[in-house]
Amino acid sequence: MTTTTTRPVLSKDPGTDNRPRALLGVVLAAQFMALLDVFIVNVAAPTIRTELAASGAGIQLVVAGYTIAYAVLLITGARLGDRLGHRRVYLAGLMVFTVASLACGLAAGTGQLIAFRVVQGAGSALMIPQVLSLIQRNFTGEGRVRALSAYSAVLATGAAAGQVVGGVLVSADLFGTGWRPVFLVNVPIGLALLALGAKVLPRDAGTAAERSRSLDLPGLLLLAGSVTLLTVPLVLGQEKDWPLWTWLSFAGALLLFAAFGTYEAGLARRGGAPIVAPRVLRSPGIGRAVVRIAAVMAVNAGFLFTLTLHLQGALGHSALRTGLTFAPTAAVFGLVGLTWRRWPARLQPFLVPAGFLLTAASSVGVGAVLRDGGAGGWVLYPVLCAMGAGLALAFSPALTGALATVRPEDAADASGLLATVTQLGQLIGVAAFGALFLGRITGPGAHVSAHALWVCTLALAAAAVLGASASLLRRRR
Repeated sequence: MTTTTTRPVLSKDPGTDNRPRALLGVVLAAQFMALLDVFIVNVAAPTIRTELAASGAGIQLVVAGYTIAYAVLLITGARLGDRLGHRRVYLAGLMVFTVASLACGLAAGTGQLIAFRVVQGAGSALMIPQVLSLIQRNFTGEGRVRALSAYSAVLATGAAAGQVVGGVLVSADLFGTGWRPVFLVNVPIGLALLALGAKVLPRDAGTAAERSRSLDLPGLLLLAGSVTLLTVPLVLGQEKDWPLWTWLSFAGALLLFAAFGTYEAGLARRGGAPIVAPRVLRSPGIGRAVVRIAAVMAVNAGFLFTLTLHLQGALGHSALRTGLTFAPTAAVFGLVGLTWRRWPARLQPFLVPAGFLLTAASSVGVGAVLRDGGAGGWVLYPVLCAMGAGLALAFSPALTGALATVRPEDAADASGLLATVTQLGQLIGVAAFGALFLGRITGPGAHVSAHALWVCTLALAAAAVLGASASLLRRRR
């Protein structure tokens, strides 16, 4: 069964028809806004903690409540797009996200802010899976490759850009509102995107088979439970010094993941509609892309998290200066992510492993530049540019290559799967490398923190080398 009848006929010449550009602009702008909120709170967290008198666990839940809800509900959002229509669910998610952003900006206490952040994450989980589905269904051929390249560039630059934007907004202290603009800025943007989306997004016209696909409630509950048991201890374990319940939670997550896999396999054999169709996992490059994306997102998130802690905590940089430090990484990532397709064809097969190796070298370079406890001077910025290039090469070709082969009717399942892998990779990176960094802070002083950062950058480099090795081993086979 195909869904070619659901896709509008797009002009081969983008200069003669602005509909594809408008559609892509709307969905990627919302994607970027949602991704910013994963990271923008990092640099605002110290100010939020002071103004709301939040505990350490409370501020962690402010930061992570969004991500937990986002990761848990992504697969559900993808399936709802199939059943109810991608345009309808996308706009509904955008509306929930915008209203929740307003509520976050007006929150009077830590409890309210945590609750509204969870609602924000739920809105993103409805909205984000529809982005890939809309791209898959409305772009073909070279147009789809270009759209996926833009998508991948937006997806990973959102992390570094969140640090930059958060630093700018917190330091500006607009009208004496402190941290609140990091949430309130989403409101006018969200309202504008809602108005534009209602005009440019194609009407939902899915097939009867797609609309009749069940939600697979047992599968959703098993997956949501396993992701929750995995993500909650990842977020809170370091703060609580890894008590027994965190390890029991990890064990429970493994058991539920196994139960989920067994149930879904049986459902597929019975002719049902599992959350992720087995043929999606068998699509060329999807399995390898899952490993690569998880690895590069873990390295990316771990790098941003630990370097932010060092710059603000040990070197005393302001939120603005810390945010702007990541601007070269974000800029180069976006540039490479949008242009790698134009590089010579003979280089294309080696871009992903080369990206991992460049990421490894850059990570060691950052640690070496900052190892003496200083700010690094101008030498730090070329290394951060190289880091952005390496991350882009490890991420963008892997994502684009995998999704370019996915059938349109499988777009929702593939988008939910890869978006979930992206979030889990980021959570694992923050938890693993954050624990490594914080565990080596044995006292005050920039030199102690610099040594901890050096150890952490070596570990990040080792993880990137493993990513390169896996890519090369798979290619040799």
